[in-house]
Amino acid sequence: VQLVESGGGSVQAGGSLRLSCTYSGSIVGANSVAWFRQVPGKAREGVAAIAIDGKSKYADSVKDRFTISEDNAKNTVYLQMDNLKPEDTAMYYCARSRNGFNWRSDSRFLAQNYAVWGQGTQVTVS
Repeated sequence: VQLVESGGGSVQAGGSLRLSCTYSGSIVGANSVAWFRQVPGKAREGVAAIAIDGKSKYADSVKDRFTISEDNAKNTVYLQMDNLKPEDTAMYYCARSRNGFNWRSDSRFLAQNYAVWGQGTQVTVS
């Protein structure tokens, strides 16, 4: 399985971006795909996750501004980001959960619960 992110860029505060995470290969057995972000010198932070049945989870910092969705026909997971703030500036990564991940009992934003990562896409908000 490979994950490829796209859609990052530079935008002014209050603007919007839509990130895409396209996966090749089968993700059968993966119970979740999540978006994380990271700035230099800080730990990777989970921002949104989506379960195989469509349930979603958001970090408090992005709730009501970001929306995660999936298009199984296109093998793509999206992150719609609205009302962007300078503090959203980061490298954004999508990740596929490890085999055996349990959406109900495992931490959805713990990086160690995700086994396959994309290369990242930069988002800069000024």
